[in-house]
Amino acid sequence: MNHLYQLNEPVLSYLPGSPERGSVQAALHDLKQQQLDIPLVIGGKRFYQGRGVPLSCPHDHTVQLASVHQATESDIGSAIAAATAAHTEWAAWSLEDRAAVFLRAAELLSGPWRQKLNAATMLGQSKTIHQAEIDSACELIDFLRLNVRFAQELQQIQPSSPNGMRNTLDYRPLEGFVYAVTPFNFTAIGGNLPCAPALMGNTVIWKPAFTATYSNYMIMELLQAAGLPPGVINFVPGPSHSVSSAVLSAESFSGLHFTGSTSVFDALWTEVARNLSGYRNYPRLVGETGGKDFVVAHASAEIETLSTALLRGAFEYQGQKCSAASRAYVPASLWPRLKQRLIDDIATIKMGDIEDFGQFMGAVIDRKAYSRVAGYIDEARAGADTILAGGGYCDTKGYFIEPTLIEVADAKARTMQEEIFGPVLSVFVYADKSWEELLTLVDETSPYALTGAIFGTDQSALRRAADRLRFSAGNFYINDKPTGAVVGQQPFGGARRSGTNDKAGSPLNLMRWVSPRTIKETWVPAREYVYSHMA
Repeated sequence: MNHLYQLNEPVLSYLPGSPERGSVQAALHDLKQQQLDIPLVIGGKRFYQGRGVPLSCPHDHTVQLASVHQATESDIGSAIAAATAAHTEWAAWSLEDRAAVFLRAAELLSGPWRQKLNAATMLGQSKTIHQAEIDSACELIDFLRLNVRFAQELQQIQPSSPNGMRNTLDYRPLEGFVYAVTPFNFTAIGGNLPCAPALMGNTVIWKPAFTATYSNYMIMELLQAAGLPPGVINFVPGPSHSVSSAVLSAESFSGLHFTGSTSVFDALWTEVARNLSGYRNYPRLVGETGGKDFVVAHASAEIETLSTALLRGAFEYQGQKCSAASRAYVPASLWPRLKQRLIDDIATIKMGDIEDFGQFMGAVIDRKAYSRVAGYIDEARAGADTILAGGGYCDTKGYFIEPTLIEVADAKARTMQEEIFGPVLSVFVYADKSWEELLTLVDETSPYALTGAIFGTDQSALRRAADRLRFSAGNFYINDKPTGAVVGQQPFGGARRSGTNDKAGSPLNLMRWVSPRTIKETWVPAREYVYSHMA
């Protein structure tokens, strides 16, 4: 295997005067001069259905980026037919031939497509250039390249073959199509959820989140430019309920690859169960859902590293990461110094139009998100909790919410338990002597178990926390923020109400998209039925 495909894509710096900075600024300018008419892509063909729904920049309502056409029930029927028709040939391709499509896409994205997709993510999802670079460039490239390595490793797992026979495992795709439902917050997830099953020989129906359609459609164009055959991935933006209802009622539905809210995944799972007897096979259900991610500070923690992790973990990309630091537990002995540093640093955070590279934050994704997050802040302000920094919001030009730091009086306050998905960090101050009780509190406060972090220099305390919180997070960090998992380095996923923990970015996820067949070939078959003991 070429070493190129075993390394993670380098993150570009975008320093003033750098070539990449000039390139992405030019791409931003070019994209804003045009307005995309985003179609459905079914069987390799584009369909423009009726009047499209307008899509604007979250940070500037006046900039309309695209008009997005919406799939109907009839279109879903066509997509299912296209996926079914493409399945036979695509499943027959060798892994090497399928892999070549995705490796070619990775090369295109690493080169001429990089800044176009970065710019689309910045404009459509209000990401800063750094957040776009690590997502729509580096992480997606890593998924495309490293999934190939993972698939090859998986195929090398073969049974033993004693003398006189050959035993093999045939890693077949699922018999039917996979439904990929992708979120707004990570362009890379938008690309990986349909591409991972497709690499393993499956055909896919892809429903993107409306608010990420701008960048996701460009991924579809990238895959076609890389030679993806018609019908292998079918791109069907549309109303969530009607699209899912039509897809999940199909006999040939064989798998769901989902990232989004826990409530939506619950609803899809329930619908699958309701239709179970009508499917040809038991479907595979893979979901990464919500999180209420914690940072626990031990009394031995360093203030500087802890503060930096909290600010980055809570407020990068406006807190709109399922892994975002959302609840923190700080010992009373550290809190006065940590509080002052957090307040001072939050006061320097710049928020605004992401085309200004000096911004640390952009806007939240849409009005629904804006209203939800603002509601949590208002409730905290009206109650017993104390807003130490931020707390303001304004939607005059874009959906802007200030980075907000809340000190809670009750460790079971709503902002300590419920997923907010916005730039809100709640802190509970605990007595240093109650360390053991604190670990129990952390474990039992939230229904989620996605990410979490522990900070300290006392190794015995770190080991104790890692043990006590073993089932509290699928991705656990020691002296680092709970965000930023890298493909191939930290396979991502959580359990409890955070999903099925099938670990995107590893062979474990790809195993879910195959239905292995065992083949035994006997070289000298028996010629009589009698066994030796019968003599």
